[in-house]
Amino acid sequence: MSVQIWTYGFVFLTFGLYIGIAIWSRAGSTSEFYVAGGGVHPLANGMATAADWMSAASFISMAGLISFLGRDGTFYLMGWTGGYVLLALLLAPYLRKFGKFTVPDFIGDRYYSQSARLIAVFCAIVVSFVYVCGQMQGAGIVFSRFLEVDITTGVIIGMAIVFFYAVMGGMKGITYTQVAQYCVLIFAFMVPAIFISIMMTGQPIPQIGFGSELTEAYGGGYLLDRLDGMSEALGFATYTEGQRSTQDVFFITAALMFGTAGLPHVIIRFFTVPNVRDARRSAGYALIFIAILYTTAPAVSAFARTNLINTVSNLEYSSAPEWFSKWETTGLISFDDKNGDGRIQYVGDPVANELNVNRDIMVLANPEIAELPNWVVALVAAGALAAALSTAAGLLLVISTSVAHDMLKCTFMPQITERQELLYARLSIFVAVLIAGYFGINPPAYVAQVVAFAFGLAAASFFPAIVLGIFNKKMNKQGAIAGMIAGFTFTAGYIIYFRFINPAADNADSWLFGISPEGIGTMGTLINLAFATVFAKLYPEPPAEVQEIVENIRLPGEAIPR
Repeated sequence: MSVQIWTYGFVFLTFGLYIGIAIWSRAGSTSEFYVAGGGVHPLANGMATAADWMSAASFISMAGLISFLGRDGTFYLMGWTGGYVLLALLLAPYLRKFGKFTVPDFIGDRYYSQSARLIAVFCAIVVSFVYVCGQMQGAGIVFSRFLEVDITTGVIIGMAIVFFYAVMGGMKGITYTQVAQYCVLIFAFMVPAIFISIMMTGQPIPQIGFGSELTEAYGGGYLLDRLDGMSEALGFATYTEGQRSTQDVFFITAALMFGTAGLPHVIIRFFTVPNVRDARRSAGYALIFIAILYTTAPAVSAFARTNLINTVSNLEYSSAPEWFSKWETTGLISFDDKNGDGRIQYVGDPVANELNVNRDIMVLANPEIAELPNWVVALVAAGALAAALSTAAGLLLVISTSVAHDMLKCTFMPQITERQELLYARLSIFVAVLIAGYFGINPPAYVAQVVAFAFGLAAASFFPAIVLGIFNKKMNKQGAIAGMIAGFTFTAGYIIYFRFINPAADNADSWLFGISPEGIGTMGTLINLAFATVFAKLYPEPPAEVQEIVENIRLPGEAIPR
């Protein structure tokens, strides 16, 4: 069967499963809609957390960026993985014990301020919107190639599917859907990785194949040595040596770490289990499930880059394989015959280079380039969609809870009934899907870069407020509010300037201290901390009962009754 038929089969099968789960687990109360009733098993929650956290950026874009950037791309790997460890060990258990299931709810109560709550709501909505745009973009890329529709149509299909099961099931439906999606995405990522590792190195474990010698069919020698040699011969930067400045790599890695620890859609997952002990257990399970994909990604990147160079470099365009022409119709890969010789000149010199490849297609195209069976190619498409839509659903739920619970129920309309609150939550998801779909169709950057902006904004706004709220009992509302406003405004302004107002200046020579927009969230975090510390000194300490709560959340035990 053709790739398209296999893809239709996998997509209809998996989407049918997701929608069936959403109907089966339809939320009937705000508790089930927001936190799945708090009764999810730690193992299931660990899988759901892994699926929620491993977005299209992890599945599609991260390995693609590493395949082109080499060592420079690994800050995504280090930052996201380190950030999850930071969240699981430093923040999640304490937030779970505090007993508030949204970040704005925690900030509003901890800092005894409706103003702080509203600022947190605004930041949560903006961060989630930026993040979900990347997921819609990823879904559009997959649909455009494998269902052979344009990207706009692909994004619309993804919007419709995720809207249906997010509105129907809420967190209860999303949790069990994400368990299924994790199984799909990890199977889809690992199967082609194992296939290609065996083909190229004879090793069935990709992590071992990454450091092994190539088979004779691929020219022999160690994989990374071979890739370095091919890259240099074509005028590209050496794969294993970085080109970015040390400070930029550090700032990007730190921004991704702090941003992960402040992401509201991941934090809320630790409230879906019965108690604090289970929150810790689910965090450990999730780390194991995440590590399976993240330790495989560098190998997939090297395999994909090697296969691409071997396949298309100096190839007669008229003899280009079928996968090339299929991706060419999407506009995500293009050939410009500058010297008129009919051959694809894939070189490091941008003036002479004739091949343009969107980095987000590398994981999806890799099985086709390696000539794997059609069912494997289609399986990767299903996995990519699972990754994109699982995270999109979690983010949409954050937006809905921020609007319906934190802004309306807790602030402006406390008299609304539970039924009305659910209605407003579902309406806010509808509006959020429309806006996210627009930016998915008109993206500002690659998927992983868009997601990195979201992490930077989360780092500059939420991370200091949460850490100080847990570990500094004397941090008051004035300090928290000043810090969030200063950090978020600086980071958002920096990203908007270089990405939208003056993109021509988006280079290392123009960046502040050589820090790229992807890494500026770390500077925003430091600014947040500085403003929070200074303003906290200028105003009275928090009330005694708030300080007592802060003391208690660091002691063993369950949620604090209030």
